[in-house]
Amino acid sequence: MGYLGDAFEDCAPVVSFLASEGARYLNGQMIGVCGGIQILA
Repeated sequence: MGYLGDAFEDCAPVVSFLASEGARYLNGQMIGVCGGIQILA
């Protein structure tokens, strides 16, 4: 990898998917948004 995440490029597609009809059966999930900092810690 070698780089930290970018909110627009990495998180926006996930948010877009969660707001779409395709995520209607997705529930009870935790989606961590840490920008890669968790890997470094």
